[in-house]
Amino acid sequence: MSGYWDPHMERMPIEDLKALQLDRLKAITRYVYDHSSFYRQRFAEAGVTPDDIRELDDLTKLPFTRKVDLRNTYPTGMFCLPKNWVVRYHVSSGTTGKPTVVGYTKGDIETWTESLARALTSIGLGRNDVIQVGYGYGLFTGGLGLHYGAERIGAAVLPTSTGNTERQIELMQDLESTAIACTPSYFLHMAEVAERMGVSIRDDTKLKAGVFGAEPWSLETRRRIEDTTGIKAYDIYGTSEISGPLFTECQHQNGIHVWADMFLIEIIDPKTGEQLEDGERGELVVTTLNKWAMPLIRYRIGDLTIMESEPCECGRTHPRIMRILGRTDDMLVIRGINVFPSQIESVLMNIPEVGPHYQIIVSREGALDVMKVRVELTDRGFSDRIGDLMALNRRISKELKNVLNISAEVELVEPGVIPRSEGKAKRVIDTRKV
Repeated sequence: MSGYWDPHMERMPIEDLKALQLDRLKAITRYVYDHSSFYRQRFAEAGVTPDDIRELDDLTKLPFTRKVDLRNTYPTGMFCLPKNWVVRYHVSSGTTGKPTVVGYTKGDIETWTESLARALTSIGLGRNDVIQVGYGYGLFTGGLGLHYGAERIGAAVLPTSTGNTERQIELMQDLESTAIACTPSYFLHMAEVAERMGVSIRDDTKLKAGVFGAEPWSLETRRRIEDTTGIKAYDIYGTSEISGPLFTECQHQNGIHVWADMFLIEIIDPKTGEQLEDGERGELVVTTLNKWAMPLIRYRIGDLTIMESEPCECGRTHPRIMRILGRTDDMLVIRGINVFPSQIESVLMNIPEVGPHYQIIVSREGALDVMKVRVELTDRGFSDRIGDLMALNRRISKELKNVLNISAEVELVEPGVIPRSEGKAKRVIDTRKV
């Protein structure tokens, strides 16, 4: 069992933690009111001032912030400090509109690093480890975030970034990587390439842990990774707007620990904006408590999850969010039925003949929505007997319909047909938007 990076803070009694949160909420509310014309206007529109924040429940008096606000104030309209305080910028891809720019003070970088130091320690990593960082470096926050956190705990860092997969596997062996951080889809691709090279991740490397995120992945995918490679697969969470990757599960793998001294989280009903109770599925909302270049008040992230406030078995008292169940904006509406890609992945990963790579293609024929699921088979599942393939197709179609309550066309393809990704996998192709 792992120890703690900051035992005093990580095991702080819940009441003390809430008192600390309240002090920091009051301070950050006053700070943005005094330093941000954006928030001063929003507070005025909501009829609230910093003096109205007297207890944690008063958080609901504050207005929400959304991603569109960051785009509308591009590039630095959300900043609370002059540019000469900013030591780094990160920029989102901007694939659905203007990109979002996030600035960091030296203190913001320190908070980010400290968050990941706690997280990596919680999964048992430390000075004796070699952590291979396979996230992208540059404007994307993933690579540099993990890099700083890994260095903080005294681990050696192998900054391979993405791509050049065969070389990554060679370095994994030669430099004896014990942990890897990348997207789950890229690690699955890496395991395929290793197998073609005659390398077993389980038997021919020292790899013991994977820190996987930046894209949704199911518990079934976790089981497949662990069963086929022998490593422990941990979920990591963060968004570029709040500082990139920040939080992981601990070794109990029962929810992602969110450090309450740094971030105040809520779960709300996506439609009404009302707060939900522990155990209820809703949209994650984050307020940054000690981020100074670009603090965010009640930022609606769009990710759907469940919060659990009871202390974890590991002894940490900070709240946890369960595995991300989808996004409010990636839900597909097919003939009036709500469909999440994560539901489809869960079905497919429970079928041994199905490989880890798939695509969901949505189109419109006349007035009717049509959904096709392209399923790549494993070598074991692929057969030259038409009858076997037809039976497997029917089985997959039936199981998808049982879960989704809607029929989907299933197309079985040979191993290696679906394009691999070195970053975030593109699972959904919706031609209705074109």
